[in-house]
Amino acid sequence: MRTQFTQDQLADPALARSEQILRKCVHCGFCNATCPTYMLLGDELDSPRGRIYQIRDMLEQGGAPDPDTVTHIDRCLSCLGCMTTCPSGVDYMHLVDHARSHIAAHHKRPWRIKGTRKLLRLLTDKEPLFRLTVGLGRLVRPLAPMLPPPLQRMLRVAGKGAIVSPAPPRGCFRAEGETRLRVVLLSGCVQPALAPDINAATIRILNRFGVDVIIPEAAGCCGALSHHLGEVEAGKAQAAANIAAWRAAATQYGPIDHIVTNISGCGSHIGDYGDLFADDPNCARDATETAASSIDIADLLARLPLERRAATLPALNVAYHAPCSLQHGQQRKGAAETLLQEMGFSVLLPRESHVCCGAAGSYTLLQPELSDRLRARKQEHLRALTPDVIATGNVGCQTHLADGLHLPVLHIVQLLDWASGGPRPPELARPPANQPMHEKGPQA
Repeated sequence: MRTQFTQDQLADPALARSEQILRKCVHCGFCNATCPTYMLLGDELDSPRGRIYQIRDMLEQGGAPDPDTVTHIDRCLSCLGCMTTCPSGVDYMHLVDHARSHIAAHHKRPWRIKGTRKLLRLLTDKEPLFRLTVGLGRLVRPLAPMLPPPLQRMLRVAGKGAIVSPAPPRGCFRAEGETRLRVVLLSGCVQPALAPDINAATIRILNRFGVDVIIPEAAGCCGALSHHLGEVEAGKAQAAANIAAWRAAATQYGPIDHIVTNISGCGSHIGDYGDLFADDPNCARDATETAASSIDIADLLARLPLERRAATLPALNVAYHAPCSLQHGQQRKGAAETLLQEMGFSVLLPRESHVCCGAAGSYTLLQPELSDRLRARKQEHLRALTPDVIATGNVGCQTHLADGLHLPVLHIVQLLDWASGGPRPPELARPPANQPMHEKGPQA
């Protein structure tokens, strides 16, 4: 792609980098075929290729962007399916991140939208506040029709958590028997309130197979949500706090083998910490080491000697939804499906498994119409498999898909923990409608 930046503009390292990314694009349009918003809207401006042209024009012109350009960039899910498809290696992820930071700095949003975005960042920055909000959301949900649409949507999401959510576990959870590995687990900012069983199952299964699990008190949000809202410095502050907390854990407990994530969206962002701090001499080395040590829970479990310890296990058909942040963001495929099969589950894959479900972090709150349409499309493909349960690896996908599906939606680690001797997930307390369970599954 041809660009016309001035030398003064290219003196900005961020702009110079984006210019190099832009030049890699050859306009082939392969990316359009895998773009969820282009599939729905059929508008070139809502495709990766169209957004790349708009980003180039916006950055070349500088200053306040055209409102229409903001609309089309806001509609991007950052699912990164385009990067998996691109034959030229265009780094769309960092390009659209730069575009969002430019918009945040130069575009004046309506006060309601601006307030919603700030509230989202505040809630994820303060995990106890998010837990409190979830509890209050359950109580005041009947009042939702009286509120503005963005707040209605927030209450709908908050209503999926518990009214009283305990504080997430912190400290060191020792392995059963000989210690094979010592890892730090990212607790997450929303997962402890929306789905606390995921972290509990993760700790159990890792301890069971010889892994010490550490959750530092000072660690918090990975910074992804702030970053993707264009608030780069806020996101970097959250990331820096995590890096410091995890290095302190190594001092307190001994060398850390991995930073483990059971939230693939967070894992994708942590894997990019090295790039995020590349121009920060005070943090670059630590950030690069942190990114290199990060690993998704499925990849870690695949390295352990897992064994099926359940005396009897129901013959369950599990439809697996691959999160975009795992298959496109981290380019990790196959580990979750293989683990489920090896532990005795029948794994089914839906049509369009490469296409986003519409959750995409804050997208479900900020772009509800498109988010709902993508969810309905994904749910249709999942229902067509007639599964007993849906499994995924990201809490955002899990809560999003569960809305209106009328099927249990679990994290893969909950199923793997159960099959290897842990408690039956409460969502599976009753036999599935289309296939009776065997005599008795693993007990709590």
